[in-house]
Amino acid sequence: MVIQVSNLTKAYGTQVLFEDVGFSVNAGERIGLVGRNGHGKTTLLRMITGEEKPDDGIIGIPNGYTVGYLSQHLAFSEDTVLGEACLGLRPSDDGADESYKAETILMGLGFSTDDFLRYPLDLSGGYQVRLNLAKLLVSQPNLLLLDEPTNYLDIVSIRWLMSFLKSWKEELILITHDREFMDSVTTHTMGIHRTRIRKIEGPTDKLYQQILLEEEVYEQTRINEEKKRKEVEQFISRFRAQATRARAVQSKIKALQKRERIEKMSDIKDLEFEFVPAPFTGKALLEARTLTFSFDAGGPPLIEDLDLVIGKRDRIAVIGKNGKGKTTLLNLLAGELQPLKGEVVRHSQLKTAYFGQTNIQRLSPSKTVEEEILDVLPVYSKGTARNICGVMMFEGDAALKKVSVLSGGEKSRVLLGKLIVSPANLLLLDEPTNHLDMESIDSLLEAIDAFEGAVVIVTHSEMILNAVAARLVVFDAGSVKVFEGTYRDFLERRGWKDEAEVLDRDKKDVIKKNSSANRKELKRLKAELINDRSRILTPLQRRIPEVEEEITRLEEQMNKDTHALVKASTKGDGDSIRRLSMSIHESRGKIDALFDELETLTNELNARAKEFEERFEALKVEGV
Repeated sequence: MVIQVSNLTKAYGTQVLFEDVGFSVNAGERIGLVGRNGHGKTTLLRMITGEEKPDDGIIGIPNGYTVGYLSQHLAFSEDTVLGEACLGLRPSDDGADESYKAETILMGLGFSTDDFLRYPLDLSGGYQVRLNLAKLLVSQPNLLLLDEPTNYLDIVSIRWLMSFLKSWKEELILITHDREFMDSVTTHTMGIHRTRIRKIEGPTDKLYQQILLEEEVYEQTRINEEKKRKEVEQFISRFRAQATRARAVQSKIKALQKRERIEKMSDIKDLEFEFVPAPFTGKALLEARTLTFSFDAGGPPLIEDLDLVIGKRDRIAVIGKNGKGKTTLLNLLAGELQPLKGEVVRHSQLKTAYFGQTNIQRLSPSKTVEEEILDVLPVYSKGTARNICGVMMFEGDAALKKVSVLSGGEKSRVLLGKLIVSPANLLLLDEPTNHLDMESIDSLLEAIDAFEGAVVIVTHSEMILNAVAARLVVFDAGSVKVFEGTYRDFLERRGWKDEAEVLDRDKKDVIKKNSSANRKELKRLKAELINDRSRILTPLQRRIPEVEEEITRLEEQMNKDTHALVKASTKGDGDSIRRLSMSIHESRGKIDALFDELETLTNELNARAKEFEERFEALKVEGV
């Protein structure tokens, strides 16, 4: 056990985030931290770093144990990007120059070698955050805390970071809205739910299934207890006036007073909405012909000779590194920019709804949520506006909140609310999930799936790409092309040329160092790899037969309970029927969860085993 948290309590006014909670972080654990927006995920990380104090409780961290946190505060002291990144390097035991480690991480995060000599403050805001991330990763803390690290990364850098974190040898706590990214990196999942914290070994789905099962059992128990309470109250009311039943009535009254009432759990509102389709009788909604665009007439175009036809039920994803033209393409399709050459031909029935990256800035800080919705309603109606506010999880007085006090996720929900007011047959969505939590993303994906029109979406999330896209527009290696197929097809048949260049540069820059020292380093890496393989695969290999045995035991118990239930039903034994029904229900839920865990464990074992095989092969190529 490395970190021990006990009796932790934190509240802001009447909003309680945690109440008397505890958990531990053990050696080598990579933990995914999940929970709805505003439920305390970031606050918990800030308490671990000491930036915030708990109202009560203890966070025990050993002396000399380092905690690294991706700060949003940008402060640079060096004249170059590389110099700034090297500030995070630990001193080498033999005094050797290890700046190549910083170079490798910088290139993985999307910096070019030309960027190494740039002044940090000349970088865009997104790349300044990447530089902060590079400094953090280079420093190799004992505990790495990452809060939405992918928000400012493009898809190639996200894939690199995923690979980097998979091989992280120390402890890690990760917050991300991308479920697939989290599950691929972490060994454990920890959730903040109803002011409590629970942690399990395994992926996010396993935790959510466990919470669902526990709440189903709680609610069934509450219903049963409420039924028994009413029966007792009816007995007391019926026989209270009968002297012969006075003792029994008093006994029931005392028993009722001692019996704690199980309170009904408060409802947790989910984002549930649907896009309204506009009628369309044609074949193609929109057609881009030899589309060419550049912000600099004398420089190379961002988009050149692109042909794209959007059909009435198309699902198209626009993918590529940042700054290559993805948002520009959506602006051209939406008519907010005009092409340098070529044309965009729009059907007469085309109705477009556009969720843009910068649209959050277009919201008026002085207006309320309700007023923002009213601005786009075809007919002024406070009732309709309030209904839409409710769907977007702004119920009651929450609809009167000013935009200026909303979080990024809340502002995104306002934009989605404005988007569904008018019917459309083409949705243009530019990074719509950046500020949404996992539950809201799931609702958005369901709404996209049900939408009867076409969808063009810009996203860096491989989870969303795999869930939505049937065709791609790919910005890669200096060009833009239409790819006919899914994202998985793209990775199998072509893959990222930009990613291949990053990996090639990584290998050359790391391997080109002093040859004899490098071979020594490779041998050390092989020894570490053997230890890592044993550390990661052995628990999986042990857990699989344990799960199989537990499934067999529960199935046998369920069979026994089923036979007993039949007998109890024949006898009309109500208490036994309720008890056995609950036991069978719990066993069935546990068995389902265990089968899910078994599938996850088997998949993870196979994937991790393959990953280690590939890493051993890579070392063999270098002569070890």
